[in-house]
Amino acid sequence: MLKRLSSLFLGLFMLATYSSDACTNFLITKGASKDGSTMVTYAADSHSLYGELYFWPAADHAQGAMRDVYDWDSGKYLGQIPELSHTYQVVGNMNEHQLVIGETTFGGRSELHGQAGAVIDYGSLIYITLQRAKTAREAIKTMSDLMNKYGYYSSGESFSISDGNEVWIMEVIGKGEGEKGAVWVARRVPDGYVSGHANQARITTFPLNDPDNCLYSDDVISFAREKGFFKGKNKDFSFSDVYAPVDFGAARFCDARVWAAFNRIAPDMKQYEQYALGKVKYDKKGYATNRFPLWVKPTNKLSAKDVMDLMRDHYEGTALDMTQDVGAGPYKLPYRWRGLTWEVDSVKYCNERATSTQQTAFSFVGQSRADMPAAIGGVLWFGMDDTYSTCYTPIYCNIEEVPECFKIGNGDLLTWSSTSAFWVFNSVTNFCYSRYSDMIVDLKKVQDRIELESTALAPAVETAATALWNAGNKELAKKYLSDYSIMRAEKMTNEWRELGHYLMIKYLDGNVKKEKDGKFLRTKDNMPASPNHPGYPASYYRRVVKETGDHFKVIK
Repeated sequence: MLKRLSSLFLGLFMLATYSSDACTNFLITKGASKDGSTMVTYAADSHSLYGELYFWPAADHAQGAMRDVYDWDSGKYLGQIPELSHTYQVVGNMNEHQLVIGETTFGGRSELHGQAGAVIDYGSLIYITLQRAKTAREAIKTMSDLMNKYGYYSSGESFSISDGNEVWIMEVIGKGEGEKGAVWVARRVPDGYVSGHANQARITTFPLNDPDNCLYSDDVISFAREKGFFKGKNKDFSFSDVYAPVDFGAARFCDARVWAAFNRIAPDMKQYEQYALGKVKYDKKGYATNRFPLWVKPTNKLSAKDVMDLMRDHYEGTALDMTQDVGAGPYKLPYRWRGLTWEVDSVKYCNERATSTQQTAFSFVGQSRADMPAAIGGVLWFGMDDTYSTCYTPIYCNIEEVPECFKIGNGDLLTWSSTSAFWVFNSVTNFCYSRYSDMIVDLKKVQDRIELESTALAPAVETAATALWNAGNKELAKKYLSDYSIMRAEKMTNEWRELGHYLMIKYLDGNVKKEKDGKFLRTKDNMPASPNHPGYPASYYRRVVKETGDHFKVIK
């Protein structure tokens, strides 16, 4: 396992090129959750990213120690910054103080992308901050200081930042060539509400004199004036409309994912469906006028399992439902192979871009609870591959080592590993694509059983850890949760491997084996019972006849 920070960064960059221009985050406040926890979700969606669980142990650094910084997307060496005397442990996107940071890239004005000599890209910004900050507010200040001091290398980003008490959405864009640093605004999600972002800037106007709930760079408005991006009163300044104007793609490919989640948990969201379809309306300033709110109040409070399921969406039941058009095929496959757009007779069309997508490397639900010791209250529900068909397992924030199935270097995108959860989950999911509507039913049964078991066990596990902690056995409590995290992750991966074997047997060659009481049937002579040959749905056959006429008609 790569434990040295510089080696870890270098190893990650050599293993895969990480393009995160297609991620999804949801933000849940204490008052919106059933147990008073905050939660942040993240899906790392990239066709060239290998799914692993990143790990930096807490460390002490000698005076004068420097840290190498590499661009998270390309692996390009950007420079060095001084290390702090002490850095915190980080597992995935959560640190030992149960601070969580996720992101989605929105790009924004192209003239503001990158700046010569900048050392901090968006990926380094996340993981350096997690090693240096304890709270969400401290993280916002740390991120701002890093960008101002060392320059900001990337394009526009939205960040989800949470601790055990607060949840913030922060949006950042650089100042472009000839400048240094970035402009940004951060808003605290009101308690009892849920927010989200998915590759489009979401913060529009914001309060200018409410530091308890809104923070921003001193020049976020004046810089826009200087560049000629904005004219008008400060109170009318909209971060998103100025720095990342909405177009068809921003609405249909990006914001639609957030709308779909809001539509599942809050009332009155149907009125924004036309916007989700990309039918954007504008005022005289060019600002989009029919956007949906930055946050909504859910009808019912959400559990960790509810939030996991919130990440599982193909626009079912809406005008964008990916299971209903001809592209879904006979087995209602809600995936379309890329590119995102295509042309027929010089007319451009698009595929939908849902929250659940085939190219997800890993995803998580980061859960933080202020009423517990951080080592017990901070848990990263972590999963590999597509969010719809993954299975989330608990990884407590003070684990001593990464489970073998999630380890860095256990295979890569071009190297198969039989012990890698990434390859186990991708193998099962890709087989399911061949007869999706049938196989996904079997998969969801196992998914629900494991996740419900994990969430049901959590209170007892945490009670035992808390008893050890309160008795003064803090290191033993951490070891107990570490061992438990490893055991659950490996058990889940083994069960998923068995699921793959079961699906292969049941659906071999397009047939469906007969079953009873969870066992495949045999004849009285102990031979496999003759399988069913279900063919295709009647709706599919009708489409074939409509397209081919009498070509396949049987002649008497």
